[in-house]
Amino acid sequence: MADTHVPARARDLPAALWSAVDAADLVVHAGDWVHVDLLDRLEARAARLLACHGNNDGPDLRARLPEVGRLVVAGVRLGVVHETGPATGRERRVDASFEDLDVLVFGHSHIPWDTVTPRGVRLLNPGSPTDRRRQPHHTWLTWTTVDGEVRDLELHRLPPRTAR
Repeated sequence: MADTHVPARARDLPAALWSAVDAADLVVHAGDWVHVDLLDRLEARAARLLACHGNNDGPDLRARLPEVGRLVVAGVRLGVVHETGPATGRERRVDASFEDLDVLVFGHSHIPWDTVTPRGVRLLNPGSPTDRRRQPHHTWLTWTTVDGEVRDLELHRLPPRTAR
């Protein structure tokens, strides 16, 4: 997930996303939490959390979260960062800046994204479960990591009214 903006854009995460958190072995959050309360609740509820801070996160969140988070999961070198810059040239920039990763989850745009860089880094943006902006749905991603591969990637969509 990314760009939750709780409580600025929604009072809480959607119930379906909390259910996904409860079922997951690892939860990834690509920044723009806005308030430390959601971080506390995710840390308490998630089996494991990989996260970073975003541009809308203040000193309390920045003190607890890195700009870039990294973790190896089932042979996949996974990273999370909030911003990757404009869509144009994103793949080239990621290849230059994240040579140590196989998958990079990012946020900021609130627009779901799934591409592969020329070097082979999978770029994933889950969109936002609470602030869809100009997108038709609130979204987040789930996948399975097995034997060095991302499998069963699914973009979950909620109608706008169910996210608040």
